[in-house]
Amino acid sequence: MPTTPKNSVYLLLKRADLLMAVGLFGIVLMLVVPVPPFIIDTLLALSIGFSLLVLLTVLYVKDPPEFSGFPVLLLTLTLFRLALNISSTRQILSNGYAGQIIESFGHFVIQGNYIVGAVVFLILVIINFIVITKGAGRIAEVSARFTLDALPGKQMAIDAELNAGIIDEVTATTRRLKVQKEADFYGAMDGASKFVRGDAIAGIIITLINIIGGFAVGVLQMGLSLAEALQKFTLLSIGDGLVSQIPALIISVGAGILVTRATDNSNLGDQVAGQLFRYPRALGLAAGGLTIFGLMPGMPLLPFLGLAGLAGFAAKTLKDQADSQPVSTSTPAPVSKAAGKGAAGKAGDTPATATTAGAAEDVRKLIDVDVFAIEIGYGLLNLADAKVGGDLLARITGVRKTLAREKGIIVPPVSVRDNLELEANEYRFLLRGKALVRGQLQPGRWLAMNVSGSTVKLRGTVTREPVFNLEATWIEAAEKKSAELNGYTVVDPASVLITHLSETLKRNAYHLVSRQDVQSLVDHVKALHPALVAELLPDLVNVGIIQRVLQNLLREGVAIANLPLILEGIADFASLSKNPDDLSELVRRRLGLYFVPEYEHKAGQVKALTLDPRLEQLLTTKIHRTATDVGLSLEPSLGRHLMDEFSRRTTELAQSGLPMVLVVSADVRLPLKRFFEPSFPRLVVLSFQELPASTEIENAGIVPIPLHLVRTEPAPVKAAA
Repeated sequence: MPTTPKNSVYLLLKRADLLMAVGLFGIVLMLVVPVPPFIIDTLLALSIGFSLLVLLTVLYVKDPPEFSGFPVLLLTLTLFRLALNISSTRQILSNGYAGQIIESFGHFVIQGNYIVGAVVFLILVIINFIVITKGAGRIAEVSARFTLDALPGKQMAIDAELNAGIIDEVTATTRRLKVQKEADFYGAMDGASKFVRGDAIAGIIITLINIIGGFAVGVLQMGLSLAEALQKFTLLSIGDGLVSQIPALIISVGAGILVTRATDNSNLGDQVAGQLFRYPRALGLAAGGLTIFGLMPGMPLLPFLGLAGLAGFAAKTLKDQADSQPVSTSTPAPVSKAAGKGAAGKAGDTPATATTAGAAEDVRKLIDVDVFAIEIGYGLLNLADAKVGGDLLARITGVRKTLAREKGIIVPPVSVRDNLELEANEYRFLLRGKALVRGQLQPGRWLAMNVSGSTVKLRGTVTREPVFNLEATWIEAAEKKSAELNGYTVVDPASVLITHLSETLKRNAYHLVSRQDVQSLVDHVKALHPALVAELLPDLVNVGIIQRVLQNLLREGVAIANLPLILEGIADFASLSKNPDDLSELVRRRLGLYFVPEYEHKAGQVKALTLDPRLEQLLTTKIHRTATDVGLSLEPSLGRHLMDEFSRRTTELAQSGLPMVLVVSADVRLPLKRFFEPSFPRLVVLSFQELPASTEIENAGIVPIPLHLVRTEPAPVKAAA
């Protein structure tokens, strides 16, 4: 992602607090310090521009409390206009000139006729004061009263839903803040409407003072005649009043629109257009009414007929569009299986069809737990937003397809949601609600991983790659080319998350296989191998035993894509044992040809550790079996010896870039794997019986038996002479 441009606008917005302080201080100075006419022109243009910006912002606000700074802004702009009034009055009475804008309003806008100007000014004041301001103030007062009265009930409703488990604590806190923000907003708007009313009254009084004072100054100090003084200062005073009242009127309209809007998730234009032109029949009747008005004697025909034609055309277009839309039926659409689901808000999920028992379905959803979910902080939301180029959901679907192809499992839909409890750039993976791993990304940067042992240091934030714990650095986009030239592997934040997700799903694949998934897989095999499934189920084993066997294989990274071969092995050995551990060990021998080559460091050769035969024989006597599990019961000294030896030797293999492989006899393979699994999860334990005939073992070291356990033969006793 590109970095935020450090342009002048961005820098100004970063210093908005300083600009606000300077602006308020400047307004106070304008009340006492004379302002030259050319600066007055600039400030008047700024006043008009700000009022237009406020009005247009109000049109695009989707929820009135979203513009919570409006009351403060209204007070600031009102004070700014009054300060401009004082500055312009000072220039009018002192020099008879207050800039080109005021003079243009006095001569061009009202055509130099102060009587017309006075009438226009009074009309604007009446519209602003009596119509807009009074109505908006009344609506704000009623809205504030109703909002405050409803506040306790809304709070109780939120608490009730929280106690019932319908919403969680984060959602409840968010809704409480929204309710409080709404009450504060309408209460502030009730008071802010008084500013507009006072501004209108002040405008009338200031204009009258300007006319009377200008008349006196012109006659008594400048030596003008009565007519000249009246003409000059009345035009300037009314021009000054109009310049002030037009921004005031715009701001008043914005305030009125803001408090009269109902909360809707759309801007004002979409809201009004969607409601006003919803009924084509109303447009058709309006077209007929306009036609009748146009045909009345003395009425201009062209305007009415033109508008009637436009209304009729719009009515016909909307009606044709409504008729062309298909009517929905109540027949529910079939829900796709997990294997065919695409990426949406829940990656790979398909929305369920609504039923008549909608309320019951909603309650049932509350007890559903996502099999696998990704939670992200608000700073990472763009990764999942396709509108801004985020492809996280599509890439998650790609991971699910890859695992289905490589491992043979159907990964359930992965839910992606935000979590306010996480840090902005943090993410975590959850398995049935339990957090597995966490990680952090830096949007807008690239992760450079030092896979080649480069000695070049990059500028950025030093970190560790979350999957393989490699040295890495978060770098800016400008450093990417340099990092690649120096042997670093550079990936974007989404790729880091996807790689972490893929490895996490592989390590926990056996947790994802449910009985229902196994049944679906068996049904799929049954279509091509009906005799195999008929022999296996239900006489030899049940679905639960097959599930345990598949889980054992996936737990050690063995793919179950060749499911018919696995089922054949289960069918062949089920007469010997129904224990899933025994069956999975026997099946592994048939699958060795397919998964052992993954650990070869060169074609036909596996570099692996082995055990001293005496140690292996000793471990065989330490095997402990139960009906549900198998393991080793070792003395502390022997266990510590094994842990120390494997820690040292596996570190040597890892530094050489080789997989950590141990080859032992079949009897001790599974107990030894279960013993080392918590401490060495990446250790691969193979049995000699699993190795294909063409595969050779290159010994990477022999783990010796502890010296204190080596049995020494007694020395022979000499016979007496």
